[in-house]
Amino acid sequence: MAGLFNGDVVSYNLSRHPNLSQTTDMLNKAFAKIPDNTNLILHSDQGWQYQHKHYQKMLADKRIRQSMSRKGNCLDNACAENFFSLLKTELLYLQEFTSVAHFISELTDYIDWYNNKRIKLKLDGLSPVEYRHRAA
Repeated sequence: MAGLFNGDVVSYNLSRHPNLSQTTDMLNKAFAKIPDNTNLILHSDQGWQYQHKHYQKMLADKRIRQSMSRKGNCLDNACAENFFSLLKTELLYLQEFTSVAHFISELTDYIDWYNNKRIKLKLDGLSPVEYRHRAA
């Protein structure tokens, strides 16, 4: 889950197979970081898990509006698509992983680096976390 304000990775979850608990766990991790009643909009694609009643109720209970991309239009979820493009070019295409554990370790390190160290020109040369702190 990526933030539109500064592009940081708010939460994520890894699973060998997509399932509802993976998605709801990701939401719960995000909810722990986000205050209530912030008038947020959550953008996603039209995956079955984002259309599930339980997932939609979790959002409604937090007063988060859901915005699903139109079919075949990745631009509606551009923030997440941009992150995945960077992840591929800055991590996945640069090395071979010896195991799933190796991949998870590298991914965890990458997300920490991306949020806290990787500067972005559109964020005045700050990392996403630095930009959020400066704006607060």
